[in-house]
Amino acid sequence: MNCRIWTFVAWVGLAVSTNLWAQTREEKIRGDKQKVEAEGFWIYNDLATAFAEGKRTGKPILVVLRCIPCEECVKLDDDLLDQDESVRPLLEQFVCVRQVSTNGLDLSLFQFDTDQSWAMFLLNADGTIYGRFGTRSHSTQWDGDVSLAGLAETLRGALELHRNYPNNVSRLVGKRGPALEFGAPEEYPSLSGRFTNSLDYSGRVVDSCIHCHQIGDAQRELYLARGKPIPEEVLFPYPHPKSIGLILDSKTRSKVQRVEKGSIAERGGFLPGDSIETMAGQGILSMADIQWVLHGVPASGGQVPVEVQRDGGAERLTLELPTEWRRGGDLSWRASSWGLRRIATGGLVLKPLDANARRAGEFAEQQMALRVDYVGEYGAHAAGKQAGFQQHDILIEVDGQRSLMTEGAVFHYLTTNKKVGDQFVVVVRRGREDLRLTLPIQE
Repeated sequence: MNCRIWTFVAWVGLAVSTNLWAQTREEKIRGDKQKVEAEGFWIYNDLATAFAEGKRTGKPILVVLRCIPCEECVKLDDDLLDQDESVRPLLEQFVCVRQVSTNGLDLSLFQFDTDQSWAMFLLNADGTIYGRFGTRSHSTQWDGDVSLAGLAETLRGALELHRNYPNNVSRLVGKRGPALEFGAPEEYPSLSGRFTNSLDYSGRVVDSCIHCHQIGDAQRELYLARGKPIPEEVLFPYPHPKSIGLILDSKTRSKVQRVEKGSIAERGGFLPGDSIETMAGQGILSMADIQWVLHGVPASGGQVPVEVQRDGGAERLTLELPTEWRRGGDLSWRASSWGLRRIATGGLVLKPLDANARRAGEFAEQQMALRVDYVGEYGAHAAGKQAGFQQHDILIEVDGQRSLMTEGAVFHYLTTNKKVGDQFVVVVRRGREDLRLTLPIQE
């Protein structure tokens, strides 16, 4: 592998040696730091230096937030990069930063889907965000969401925005969101006292790291601790375009590959071949940019103006998002779902029955039928086991509700209608028998 390829692979922490898999978590993190710093292309975990360099050179800044040592990330990176050098000349036009923890991260600036393994920000040195890159909709299958070709297109788009800045500032204002509850991850109550604003390389660096998903966990736990329901905007964050029927080509910035029949996207007038140029007045560089716009639409719904390129001309569309539109998103792939399973279902992993199983069980079309795919074994995640649930049980009623068709719908109902300490009855079908079991809402 030549130097150029290794530089880019080092960015995402690709395991190039089989010996790396045998290393401890401490060794992986320290080894990643040593390799990237020795190569010298990426600034390592030092945003202040990166922004100073951006101001000095006039270059845009590229920040990669990358969880080390996430094994799913390694598999994703392995296929995504696959020894392709085409991105390196584009990277050389940025000040590149590799951020491997969120300790001390400015949450007024860096807002993203915290369930992702890695995320990219493209910025001006004054803090203006040009765009985001990095999308995920499955725990292991990612190829429909991101690609190296799509990344290259996003980088080219960011460079173009940078050349035209600040004349295009009106298209970029919405790229930055309102302040979150706290300014940095370690300020959230569930993280405060456990972490500081930096990694501890003099001790156990693993234990000192705040992972991305812990920010989302801390947000949800904040609402529960206050006795409030978790808002849908927090429970169903960064809706994937496919949740509204919009299937994009990951090898492009934002080209529509397919529109699902009967979907919100079809009703909005999208057609295959459309290239999405702006949404809500914001320039679109990637699927992640579209998710950012969707994330800003309230659960109650609303209208989103869209401009697309179609057959060489511009077309204006209006995306109408109805009430409860967010609930179509899949939560099961998210790291945060483990916390929600602890809170709401005692460590049970629930999967909808497929069409054949529903017919065999004689379930009506809109009748709840969620199979217990896994029963937790330890700690709070063993509450379901202790309550008597078994693998392959079929949930047909939760707290009197028989129309909760997905695991996400169960999470939403329980975290909206119950408080920590409340108990509720679940009816399960086991063989030919219906059983009534009781679960608690946990912290």
